[in-house]
Amino acid sequence: MTILAFPRIVHRYLDVDGVSIFYRESIPVEAGPDAPVLLLLHGFPSASHQFRRLIDAIGNRYRVIAPDYPGFGHSEVPLPASAGGNFAYTFDQLADTMEGFVKGLGLDRFVSYLFDFGAPVGFRLATRHPEWFAGLIIQNGNAYEEGLSDGARDFIALRPEQPDAEQTIRDLLTLSGTRFQYETGIGQQELLAPDGWTLDQHFLDQPGRKQPQVDLAFDYHSNVARYSEWQAWLRQHRPRTLIVWGKDDPFFPEPGAHAYLRDLPEAELHLLETGHFALEEKLPEIVPLIADFVDRTWHAPGR
Repeated sequence: MTILAFPRIVHRYLDVDGVSIFYRESIPVEAGPDAPVLLLLHGFPSASHQFRRLIDAIGNRYRVIAPDYPGFGHSEVPLPASAGGNFAYTFDQLADTMEGFVKGLGLDRFVSYLFDFGAPVGFRLATRHPEWFAGLIIQNGNAYEEGLSDGARDFIALRPEQPDAEQTIRDLLTLSGTRFQYETGIGQQELLAPDGWTLDQHFLDQPGRKQPQVDLAFDYHSNVARYSEWQAWLRQHRPRTLIVWGKDDPFFPEPGAHAYLRDLPEAELHLLETGHFALEEKLPEIVPLIADFVDRTWHAPGR
């Protein structure tokens, strides 16, 4: 009987400007020290645990690194500035911390997987350090107006001074709100493990965890304001890009995937019959696409 080779996964912390950042990293024994590097940037309301099965699937072939943002997963939760602390939970700050994380690990080139919140974080990094990005894998990570559903637009329009705006956000941070994000658009319910939303909700329910999410929700409009900047960056740098998109995403619908082709006409687009957390149902379809893309991209001339 043939035993499949699984990667060795290490779980570490890195101090970034005084904030302890947790991350998972695969040690690709078979591929060796010159293995391609993937940086996985997670979404809301999740953390690097959302990539566990993906890392198991590809981590023996690539060096895969998946951090938790401040306030997410196992990373430290600094007291928010909105509650009298010194840490502002904004997307600029998340990008600042991830920039420090990348520099702290000594990374200078990687293919980045951008999912949900990972897109605004990743595009901020890309405009600062285009030389870092050997390629992009975009999975339901939006950067276009047409990629926003009506519900997403209403949510983004919320402001702190509006009556009941904060409560609307906090309603999404409940178990029913978390499950909605996983279950909506799913084709085969039996393929959806409950572990994802259970872990997400566990962390959301820890003391001090909800205010950072409220602050980030109120800051999401800052991402929309920068869409044109990121689109210009895509046109200028033309990164090799793989787009895998759950087309029944209730937040970022299918038009958001097609929109990338305006600025990246050579991008590879694959629409999947699933929802927001596409890896939960479509991992077997997505893994070969990633492997093929990374193998071609990492050693491409001029990259």
